[in-house]
Amino acid sequence: MRIGILTGGGDCPGINPAIKGVVYKALSYGDEIVGIEEGWKGLIEGKSRNLSLGDVEDIINVGGTILFTSRTNPFKIEGGVERVIGNLKKLKIDALVAIGGDDTLGVAMRLSKLNIPVVGVPKTMDNDLSGTDFTFGFDTSVEVAVDALERLRDTARSHKRIIVLEVMGREAGWVALYTGIAGGADWTLVPEEKPDFEKMFVYLKKTYNRKGYALVVVSEGIALGNSEEREIDQFGHALLQRKGVCQFVGELIEKNTGISVRSAVIGHIQRGGPPTVFDRILALRAGVKAVEMIHKGEFGRMAALAGNKIISVPLEDAVGRLKLVSSDWLELLEVLKA
Repeated sequence: MRIGILTGGGDCPGINPAIKGVVYKALSYGDEIVGIEEGWKGLIEGKSRNLSLGDVEDIINVGGTILFTSRTNPFKIEGGVERVIGNLKKLKIDALVAIGGDDTLGVAMRLSKLNIPVVGVPKTMDNDLSGTDFTFGFDTSVEVAVDALERLRDTARSHKRIIVLEVMGREAGWVALYTGIAGGADWTLVPEEKPDFEKMFVYLKKTYNRKGYALVVVSEGIALGNSEEREIDQFGHALLQRKGVCQFVGELIEKNTGISVRSAVIGHIQRGGPPTVFDRILALRAGVKAVEMIHKGEFGRMAALAGNKIISVPLEDAVGRLKLVSSDWLELLEVLKA
């Protein structure tokens, strides 16, 4: 077979191991692999190159994506879908592997309904895709964020301050949740729960009086109580670069506690760098599974982690319904407030 592969949406550690898994498994079948550059944009514009063993054998420890990426939605571009279908035929691609999150796989699902033979590989550092226990990129991003929080603890303790760390997470607060718990934060704010700032001020003052410093983790997507309109992308997501969550929360804490506060935004540092062992193994296995699904004719489906097994699930089970932080996790956060 001649299999195409693309990566869409935000980059994250683990994409390259997934590409390696696809190529290695495809070669075992005697398949050809065509790499589509820049995600759906590349398929619209016909940007491609063949992938060989030499292209992927040393990328398991490399962050980002060797195929590049974009946040392009062919269904929002005039003639975009027709060009995607036309280029698939022009490139003589028998099946397509789409590696991405909710948006990228949402496009894949819609294309599958147009009888395009496509399978999905889930990736997102937000860990917000339904249908799978974990997505690769998440474990690495949390490791990086926890490391940052532990370094900030040294400064907070030395200067007797409160420090606020902002991490990624638009609608799902998994990164903030895991960072806050594993890093021993004193207060964690996630998008799934309306901030109780008054309760937070009281708790932080008590904590500060006890140990001389405090740490707060905040997800970039929490509600700030304003209705400011923001620019949106082709998938309808508001751009958060200028939202200023960390600074807003930090200034609010300082004003209401009288304690010196500093803020830090880890931002895109969470996206780069070598993937953790967990993410390398998960991504590689998902890539291998995607090719197995193609050869079984299991199109319109996604490789997913269920327990310790990689299984095939319908793309419809994964997209359009985000996996959010549940009440039992929020209760655990409350338990950790002494």
